[in-house]
Amino acid sequence: DYCASKFGAVGFHESLSHELKAAEKDGIKTTLVCPYLVDTGMFRGCRIRKEIEPFLPPLKPEYCVKQAMRAILTDQPMICTPRLMYMVTFMKSILPFEAVVCMYRFLGADKCMYPFIAQRKQATNNNEAKNGI
Repeated sequence: DYCASKFGAVGFHESLSHELKAAEKDGIKTTLVCPYLVDTGMFRGCRIRKEIEPFLPPLKPEYCVKQAMRAILTDQPMICTPRLMYMVTFMKSILPFEAVVCMYRFLGADKCMYPFIAQRKQATNNNEAKNGI
């Protein structure tokens, strides 16, 4: 669900941006905000590889908002935060799919959402138990 919605947001932004340009709607700007893991309840328990985590800790929500607002106010079409995430975006565009898979595995990004998924399943099960389903 999470990956699909993120992919959808990126695709929507790209198509909307192109449509606005084609329609010469210069007064309407869009900014795609691509943050790394944010330290909120939604991502509680999400982890990348433990050896890498000290170099890429989850971001504080206030920092993400500050970066997003700066990007919006300066008409940036896209912002990745932290800046290191631009490298991931660039690598995805030039590397073969299998190399990107290897990169994600190395970082632990391929499984970092597993705790999030487990947390959602547990919440769903608890809700069903409360409702007698």
